[in-house]
Amino acid sequence: MKRAVKLVASLIVTLLFFWWAFQDADWESQLSVLKSANYAWVVPYFGILTLIHLARTLRWGCLLSGMERVPFGKLNEASGIGFMMLLVLPFRLGEFARPLLIAQRSSIRRSAAMTSVVLERITDGMFVAVMMRLLLFFVPTNVPGMRYVKLGANLMFVGFGGLLVFLLFALWHQERAVRLVRSTVGRVVPALADKVADVVDTFVGAMRQLPGPRQMTGFFLYTLIYWALNGAGMAVLSRAFGALNLTLFQAYVLNCVLVVGVMIPAAPGMLGTFHAAIKVGLSLFLPASVVNSSGLAYANVLWLCQTLQQVGFGLLLMNAGHQSFKDIAGKLNKEQQASSLPSA
Repeated sequence: MKRAVKLVASLIVTLLFFWWAFQDADWESQLSVLKSANYAWVVPYFGILTLIHLARTLRWGCLLSGMERVPFGKLNEASGIGFMMLLVLPFRLGEFARPLLIAQRSSIRRSAAMTSVVLERITDGMFVAVMMRLLLFFVPTNVPGMRYVKLGANLMFVGFGGLLVFLLFALWHQERAVRLVRSTVGRVVPALADKVADVVDTFVGAMRQLPGPRQMTGFFLYTLIYWALNGAGMAVLSRAFGALNLTLFQAYVLNCVLVVGVMIPAAPGMLGTFHAAIKVGLSLFLPASVVNSSGLAYANVLWLCQTLQQVGFGLLLMNAGHQSFKDIAGKLNKEQQASSLPSA
């Protein structure tokens, strides 16, 4: 029943954002733009998407190196399949994919691998929130949608910043942090208090296995490369649509807005939230007539390219590793069901 409710809720969110994004769309002009677009720019964009995949994979390897130096082939396989599962599976099941897959290919425990994934998310959240706030200083405050963009940036900063502060506190005072979680969660959901406290205890313990300064420097360097490529790639693809031709500054702002948008829980594939975020981001720089024609055409091609790249890489690596989509999804489903059960 809970899963059915979640599925219906995610579909409703997707439909609402999809409707909002396309309610003022100039369909005739959008179709004309799609027909006349210079798709030669898709080729370098796919090249950049490949570099993005490599940067994400190598930086994950830096974090895991404190526990084990995983060979690139196994790391790449777990990474590529995991990113695909994250995109296509419902109920955030894909979050558990990379830890499960790397545990099958190394001696790293799933709980420790999950810690590395969470640290990636926190780092990305803080990086995007800070970059977004800095970039917005150079965007006029009276443009449409600015208040929503600023709200999203502030919520990201508070949310990920608060989580980072708590984790640092937990590293220094692990027992106090566990007691704090048990007492606070116990007041709201008593049945889950011990389980959540155990998760925090295990998580903090795994954080103590972080690699040395050299590997952490590599992690942050790959993070910079990863986000630099994301913005540059969006600028490159915009060249296919003459009316857009985004500058690097505009592309980085758009990328930040997109990150905030796709964090909203929706159906698999980020449909709706992806397009709405692109529309809001483009409206900071372009008139509504361009956004609702060339802008939405660009959003469709951008979404399709990213989806094809992630799913394509995942399927190729799954086939090379003789893996079964059904088998991996089944194991992830069982793992999430087990993790959602309250302890006795």
